[in-house]
Amino acid sequence: MLQAQQELLDWQGRGCSVMEVSHRSPEYVEVAQQAEQDLRDLLSIPSNYKVLFLQGGASAQFGAVPLNLMQSEKPLAQYIHSGHWANKAIAEARRFGEVTIAGSSEDKGFTYAPAESALKLDPAADYLHYTPNETIGGVEFPYIPDSESLGVPLVADMSSNILSRPLDVSRFGVIYAGAQKNIGPSGLAVVIVREDLLDRARPEIPRILHWRVSADADSMDNTPPTFAWYLAGLVFKWLKEVGGLEAMEELNRRKAEKLYAYIDGSDFYSNPIARDSRSRMNVPFVLRDDSLDGLFLQQSKDAGLLNLKGHRVVGGMRASIYNAIPEEAVDALISFMDDFARQHG
Repeated sequence: MLQAQQELLDWQGRGCSVMEVSHRSPEYVEVAQQAEQDLRDLLSIPSNYKVLFLQGGASAQFGAVPLNLMQSEKPLAQYIHSGHWANKAIAEARRFGEVTIAGSSEDKGFTYAPAESALKLDPAADYLHYTPNETIGGVEFPYIPDSESLGVPLVADMSSNILSRPLDVSRFGVIYAGAQKNIGPSGLAVVIVREDLLDRARPEIPRILHWRVSADADSMDNTPPTFAWYLAGLVFKWLKEVGGLEAMEELNRRKAEKLYAYIDGSDFYSNPIARDSRSRMNVPFVLRDDSLDGLFLQQSKDAGLLNLKGHRVVGGMRASIYNAIPEEAVDALISFMDDFARQHG
């Protein structure tokens, strides 16, 4: 952000902002190509995958996925239902064909990831979709579902945990992610799609959602979100500078372990998620006395600890500890929580 601030009015000594140059200019094309290469380096993306930088966030991909992958005749997709965002994706896919649920954790209020052994996979499905990390519920899958061995492409909405650790991209047919958690500003989505899946789109698909069209145009069939793409490129460079995804995984592990350990050792706070399904990115917790929620949020805000209110769907509190959150911030949160518990416990 400091680099973007310094370059905001005078990018590359040109006397103008990166927002003011043509997306087809050689200077901006170089920015776009470098961002893609840095992302490929970070995730070790195989050469038979295309990387797309698109508008509309992950929500646009809820519709793009079935339109690009569902057959026109007897369309069938499978989804794993793990919470709020999986439900959104399921609802959109049902507009275009049949959706069956390969596994669900609804029976316990989406407080765990459905076990791999409990999944009922259908080899006739056009694809299997899952949400590896549910931001609202604080549930993260401890495994990657194996549908590819059945010839069924695996599709993952990785909006909230992409780039938080190393990943074997070759186990997926499609990975998509809204940018605003670990990549950059909102409004941008990254799609990583295996090339053999680019020509399965239904004829009625809008051009703007067609992955083949975007791939052939290097994500510039229409004017892309250039500033968001530029900022994403700066984030990719930063990730490489701090040691890549191996270093980020270690940092994220320490942050999450500290916070969960404090919550588990407290009789004032609790976390409702099954231990083997706890998210490293989103840590929900509730106070023993929920009448103190308002006071907790006000005092935490006064202490400089922001955005701790849980989503309206589940209530309580939620600490989102994405890549950009330093370990010192988690230490400060734990210290505040401890002081608050001593005063009101």
